[in-house]
Amino acid sequence: MSRPIARPHLRISSEAWLSGAQLAAFNAAGTNAHRLFTSPDGWVERFGQDVLISYKSDAALEELRGGLTTWCNDNKYAPQRVFGKFLPRQNAERISPVLLAGDATLPLTAVVEENGMRFGLDFGAGYSAGLFIDQRANRALVRREKPKRLLNTFAYTCSFSVTAALVGAETVSVDLSKKSLDRGRENFTLNGLDDSQHRFFADDVLDVLPRLARKNEKFDIIILDPPTFSRGNKGRRFQVEQDLEALLLAAFELTAPRARVLLSTNCTRLNRRALENIAHFALKATRRAAEFHAEPPLPDIPPDAAAQTLWLGMKS
Repeated sequence: MSRPIARPHLRISSEAWLSGAQLAAFNAAGTNAHRLFTSPDGWVERFGQDVLISYKSDAALEELRGGLTTWCNDNKYAPQRVFGKFLPRQNAERISPVLLAGDATLPLTAVVEENGMRFGLDFGAGYSAGLFIDQRANRALVRREKPKRLLNTFAYTCSFSVTAALVGAETVSVDLSKKSLDRGRENFTLNGLDDSQHRFFADDVLDVLPRLARKNEKFDIIILDPPTFSRGNKGRRFQVEQDLEALLLAAFELTAPRARVLLSTNCTRLNRRALENIAHFALKATRRAAEFHAEPPLPDIPPDAAAQTLWLGMKS
């Protein structure tokens, strides 16, 4: 696959890399999955003993590898492997990361920690390895809230479900991909949790939510983190810009009193203000009220390089 030619000098600054003090703070908190560096041309992430470089051009990859070498020397960190992931303009061109350096005989799976929780990764399973680190603050909020029941839609590998289960919640995880939910069950096991006490639906979220509503199920926390575009049951198209409000309206039917609902998107055309507008329309349509809240920016990821997220604290 041909790569676009980037400008000759990306001006990667050593000051933009994660500081030694920040690295020590992550280690002390039991977190070894975090961002090391971010630029418009790519970023570098640590996943335990491995490093993943995401890049938009070969020139960016070269610069990022050079910056990583300097950072590793300065912080006495020796990655076991370095993977590279090209960031294409079209989703259809997405491929799994490739090994750039390290032992090729090692399994492509790994286990990382976030605030003492354990999550499995698989660098060979697809474009994403298995954990979205830009949701770290929102998982921490779930942990603080200690919900009794959590509904995790578009659950992927169930990191929000694991977080809630660790503080005693009953969880329901919904995702079209059975393989992703199977990996989610493995995350439950990694954390000493009995997944038989939790429910997993490999199904279309827009079909599952009405079924749960008909059973009068209610949840203290609902996670809505849909992809920008997907196809559900019977080829149903989901486009987040057009369909997020309908998804939120369906979720409102499942909220317990004083519930929290997380709206999250990676769609570059939806910012925090757009999420607030969508929430306002849905609240007005259902004559409900909610307080809006967003967690502070992460220390390792610039706000414009992370998922856009908004919490709704329902007033009834």
